[in-house]
Amino acid sequence: MTNQQSIVRSVVAVSAAVLLALAVGCSKPADQNSASAASTTPGQSISASQGTSASKLGDLSAFRSIAADVAALVDKGDLPAAKARIKDLEVAWDSAEAGLKPRAADDWHVLDKSIDKSLAALRADTPSQADCKAAMAALLKTFDALQGK
Repeated sequence: MTNQQSIVRSVVAVSAAVLLALAVGCSKPADQNSASAASTTPGQSISASQGTSASKLGDLSAFRSIAADVAALVDKGDLPAAKARIKDLEVAWDSAEAGLKPRAADDWHVLDKSIDKSLAALRADTPSQADCKAAMAALLKTFDALQGK
């Protein structure tokens, strides 16, 4: 019972942090990016985007953190716990869709498909650790690519 309470508390804490991060990220004025883009030349725009670690979608670190937790559980071979933990990513991602998707729809779709593949691998009738590990590695790589790492 204590273990369940500990897990529930952790899930609630992470969920609250994700929602807070999303609320802060979604409160930026929409024309802020267009004003800064208008003041740079195309060459400056490219080098500026390569030099930053933020994606067009905003701060994805809370989502990546959950994915890293899932990947660690998969690496340990605890697929039932990984399946339960990835639900947190699914809920947080779906909750943030309205704020994230308008920022960069193409990037959002790329990441959404990668999340869907991870969900499918972990929710298979008989999940394979190798398939789950590959899906999670691809998901983490997608996060990193979008954040310019």
